[in-house]
Amino acid sequence: MRLELTKRADYAIRAVLALARATRAEPQSVRRIAAEQHVPVAFLPQVMRDLVRAGLVEGTIGRNGGYRLAKPSIAISLLDVVEAVEGDRHPRVCILRGGPCAVDGVCDVHAVFAAAQDDVVHRLRATSVAATVARG
Repeated sequence: MRLELTKRADYAIRAVLALARATRAEPQSVRRIAAEQHVPVAFLPQVMRDLVRAGLVEGTIGRNGGYRLAKPSIAISLLDVVEAVEGDRHPRVCILRGGPCAVDGVCDVHAVFAAAQDDVVHRLRATSVAATVARG
């Protein structure tokens, strides 16, 4: 079984981890983050915009501009980052039927997969960016 993030969430997590590793006084440019994290430079500004909108990152325009975390990395969970770029975390597609769940009842494995999703959400909520950087 594979648990995978979307590319957008993957890039957001990588960008936030890069910012957490950087010094607070030194804003990081999109080009620098993209190069260090192997993220497409053309796609990263969209991700950064979502992170700014969510209040996780602040951006500064100009020659010495760039991005930095808007709050301490201990106060940002991995769930915060994923939800900043993905929005609603509830699945819209039934694991068995391939369509919306609960239209005509739930599938036989609904409760099991819903509980597994809740476990993943709990783990992401309980894991801060700071803890992730410290493990790396």
